Amino acid sequence: MSADLELVRRHIGEFPDFPKQGIIFKDIFTALRKGEVCQALKRLLVTYVLKNHPDVEVIVGLEARGFLFSLLLGAELGIASVPIRKKGKLPGECVQFEYKLEYGSDVFEIQKDSIVTGQKVLIIDDLLATGGTLDAANNLVKQCGGVVVEDVVIMELTTLGGRKRLEKNGAKVHSFIQYDDIE
Repeated sequence: MSADLELVRRHIGEFPDFPKQGIIFKDIFTALRKGEVCQALKRLLVTYVLKNHPDVEVIVGLEARGFLFSLLLGAELGIASVPIRKKGKLPGECVQFEYKLEYGSDVFEIQKDSIVTGQKVLIIDDLLATGGTLDAANNLVKQCGGVVVEDVVIMELTTLGGRKRLEKNGAKVHSFIQYDDIE
């Protein structure tokens, strides 16, 4: 493990019984409280994208933590940073995709014309758990005509099966840190 990755991993907070009893919540925000960890995370992300996807044209960040990383990458690489948000949070004409949750459904939106047909898109978020939101984001980007090159997350809760779900649907996934001790 690289020194940068180890530094980030050491600073990720754990909050027992949040948001409900028996869950150990992994919190990226605690890691971002230190400038040197922010710099390490930036180096990890930029190095990874430049090495594996040097021709990516758009970074899509998922609400809300993914916004931080998409802007960082977009600014550093000189490419577009586009948000995907929950229904009703973006102005203008939007494209929507409804997805199922454990109890009910939700809707993701992206502003129309924020992705041009054929553009290579990398989707980023802080966490992969069950894969529902990333799967919805993949579908929404494809609906807009984008080509998803990879889903990148900082942390993955491996026991929840999100990677298998995404890969079953044809997605490529990269996580920097994996946990199998969520409960």
